[in-house]
Amino acid sequence: MSRIICSAAIRGAYSIVKQAEEKLNEAIESKGKDAKVEFPNTGYCLPIIYAATALKVKTLSDCEEALGHARALLPPMPEEEVWLPYLGWALDAGIATLFAEEVIEACKYLIGPNPVEGIWLGAASDVILRERGIEFVDGTAPGFAAVVGAAPTNEIAVKIARELQEKNLYVFISGNTNGKSFAEQLDEEGVQLGWETRLVPFGKSITATIYSLGFANKAALSFGGVAPADFRRNLIYNKNRIFAFVMALGEVDDEKYANAAGAINYGFPTIADTNIPSVLPTGVCTYEHVVPNILHDKIVEKCIEVRGLKVAAAKVDIPVSYGPAFEGERIRKEDMQIEIGGPGTPAFEYVVMRDNSEIEDGKVEVVGPDMDEMEPGPGKSLGIYVEVSGRKMQSEFEPIFERRTHHFLGEAQGFFHMGQRDIIRHRISKDAFNKGFRLLHIGKIIHSKYHEEYGALLDKVQVTLYTRKEEVEKKLDEVKAAFTERDERALGMTDASVNQFYSCTLCQSFAPSHVCIISPERSGLCGAVSWLDGKAGFEITPTGPNQPIEKGKLLDEKLGLWEGTNRFLYQASNREFEQVSMYSMVTNPMTSCGCFECISAMLPMTNGIMTVDRDYTGMTPCGMKFSTLAGTVGGGIQTPGFVGHSKFYMGSSKFISGDGGLARLVWMPKQLKEEIGEALAEAAGKAGLEDFVNKIADETIAVTEEEVFEHLQKVNHPVLAMEPMF
Repeated sequence: MSRIICSAAIRGAYSIVKQAEEKLNEAIESKGKDAKVEFPNTGYCLPIIYAATALKVKTLSDCEEALGHARALLPPMPEEEVWLPYLGWALDAGIATLFAEEVIEACKYLIGPNPVEGIWLGAASDVILRERGIEFVDGTAPGFAAVVGAAPTNEIAVKIARELQEKNLYVFISGNTNGKSFAEQLDEEGVQLGWETRLVPFGKSITATIYSLGFANKAALSFGGVAPADFRRNLIYNKNRIFAFVMALGEVDDEKYANAAGAINYGFPTIADTNIPSVLPTGVCTYEHVVPNILHDKIVEKCIEVRGLKVAAAKVDIPVSYGPAFEGERIRKEDMQIEIGGPGTPAFEYVVMRDNSEIEDGKVEVVGPDMDEMEPGPGKSLGIYVEVSGRKMQSEFEPIFERRTHHFLGEAQGFFHMGQRDIIRHRISKDAFNKGFRLLHIGKIIHSKYHEEYGALLDKVQVTLYTRKEEVEKKLDEVKAAFTERDERALGMTDASVNQFYSCTLCQSFAPSHVCIISPERSGLCGAVSWLDGKAGFEITPTGPNQPIEKGKLLDEKLGLWEGTNRFLYQASNREFEQVSMYSMVTNPMTSCGCFECISAMLPMTNGIMTVDRDYTGMTPCGMKFSTLAGTVGGGIQTPGFVGHSKFYMGSSKFISGDGGLARLVWMPKQLKEEIGEALAEAAGKAGLEDFVNKIADETIAVTEEEVFEHLQKVNHPVLAMEPMF
């Protein structure tokens, strides 16, 4: 261990702990020891402290206890440069630093300066954790870079950011060099910042680095089922599953050394562009701990190598950058070259299966004018007509390809994609146009990505792009008829009509014991995987996460118990669970990983259930917010009385049918009720529940279980006449 790094980390830890003490004293003087402290919308309190010690910091008095832990971890202050052959003292100093920084940032939320201001976003909420967590699960986000400091020039900063985006990595930004931050450099050059573009500016001070590490801690607690105070498992989980690293740009002072030491406690190495001392032997990290003096045009590549990341960046032959990081890019009206579709403008995206002899692979044709011949502005018609063929291709897979087109096109820098089927609205930026992007490239993206993603199914992909309004309208007759036929076919599929269900074990990269079992009437709990998706996934990758499950002998029709599903669960959950009820949340419910769109929970007093979605941040009648509920239910466990699920499942006739079905639903957030109200009303009508949706309470009617019960009596909710759930 370098004597300089060890001594600097210890000095930095002392400095930050002192700042925390001063900030805490200021907060106590202003608000009193009983004042509440919290990061917004999280069930994990101050996540680093909670994960390491199980201490739930909820008040300023709790902050004093947390700082006591930090002071206890501080090694002796070195009077001179200390050389040690081990990392111990530096690692202790690093954890003390992180505890102190969480206290500092929590106090900022209470007394200022507000961490959320201007470009700075502050702490990531649990909603964001679950929205973005699935990208870490399915590999579209292989890891994150915690960028600290600033590049020598804005131009270098933009090049580094774009390279990180092209590698599909999230970029968490904090700290500064001589008063300038990496995020400010990007903002000055007009680069879009935010979760949507994966360039996430947490805060300008070095203490905001704890938001990066807090994100990793919450992932371990939420998805990995790591228990608070089990720091060994926390380290192993983060080292093996959260592929993160620190990129230190510019001068590295004592406080940055202290943060680097804190990151090493999670297996996250530091790679720097300055000539700081190195720590090359392996130990805590997968490979080296600190690697200095890397050139800017090599630093991203070196970071990936040192962290042991496996990155498969997409190679698409178009004149703009390409990758998932650009999917959230916004294109303002003044920045767009053209807008496709929208109200009153015919446009569509359609995929149809053909015989191999009918199409030519790689043929991309624009029928009508391309962008060079179009006046800039809105109101452009476009028909994206995709023909595919292959020996393993099935017509059932056509809508799956169409849905994926949304992501494939949106990942081109300068292309904004919205909508599906015949209700689309796209924008192409002036910048993309000036770089040479044309409508023809839409076809090239589709051809390339279809072969990359669905090569096991497809032999040929042909794309025709119609740009004249009258030709788009003519094709729409065929397209709409096909959409209607598909919808009717999908509605006829039931669990009873198939012999196989499909698994999805993608989330086992985060939650090792979690297994989704997907049926025609119950999609994956993330809402992203249907039964047809599972079927296509197996055809594409026979050894992948989507495996066929023969239902086998029916054990209990009401609960949805089969020998085959139980057998598969037992093996796929690493022999953790023996039974799963497809239709019950009370008896052996399906496991929940953390990516669920909704959580349903029993309300015993009402004899019913409440359902809350991850976008709702208020208190619920069960006495817990979504974030707290998710911490209870997630992590790949079975929790009788609670279950994670998709929004789609709520409109299914099989929604907790083993426990009484939709009639049990007594409370849900107003926004969710409005969002899926049509599907709920249709399901209620089929179940004979008259005017049911209006009888469901929401937060404008009731926020406690007692208030919900009073509402049920007023409206004569059907749950009042049902037998007990248990």
